Amino acid sequence: MAPSLLSADFRRLQEEVRRVEAAGADWLHVDVMDGHFVPNLTVGPLVVEALRGSTRLPLDVHLMIENPERYLGEFARAGASFLTVHAEACRHLHRVVHQIKEKGTRAGVAVNPATPPQVLEYLLGDVDLVLVMSVNPGFAGQTFIPAVLPKVRWLKRLAAEKGYGYELEVDGGINRATAADVIRSGASVLVAGSAVFGSGDVAEAITALRQAAVTRPSPGE
Repeated sequence: MAPSLLSADFRRLQEEVRRVEAAGADWLHVDVMDGHFVPNLTVGPLVVEALRGSTRLPLDVHLMIENPERYLGEFARAGASFLTVHAEACRHLHRVVHQIKEKGTRAGVAVNPATPPQVLEYLLGDVDLVLVMSVNPGFAGQTFIPAVLPKVRWLKRLAAEKGYGYELEVDGGINRATAADVIRSGASVLVAGSAVFGSGDVAEAITALRQAAVTRPSPGE
């Protein structure tokens, strides 16, 4: 479980981090947006650095920005555990992945709902994380796009066939109704924002998502 801080109350961010950490979150997902690649603006390296000083959880930093290679060093120094860049934002994706790894940070690649996963096939043996967007990136609270599930299954199957060890993460519209199908399709990490921070009790929300992921039947079962 990787609660997305995009849905947290930024007026008391440290408290929000402590709440989800105590509630059993495994990672913290940090959405970085530049107002160009996506139409929203969020946080930069200074916030990541502050988060690093507030938690021991891995910081899963998702760069929804153009020319991400310009900022890899800053985010790595700030304490990112994972740096994930978008295939759609990188002209030389293979080079960027290896630049991330050279900075001692685990490397992730992300694809938008409209992007086929096959564009990543040539470098999947080099990455630590693959992020499948199940909404169009840029805003919290969107509705899950079920058409991405075959993409998750393809990535899971390829990892098994080739012996790749990447985490398979899904982000967007994750809630009690969608978590099971995502996990059964092969995801290992769920990013949830509104379903966690929009609830009255983050501990109950995280527990409910975990239970839904393993107990809710898939369609037709």
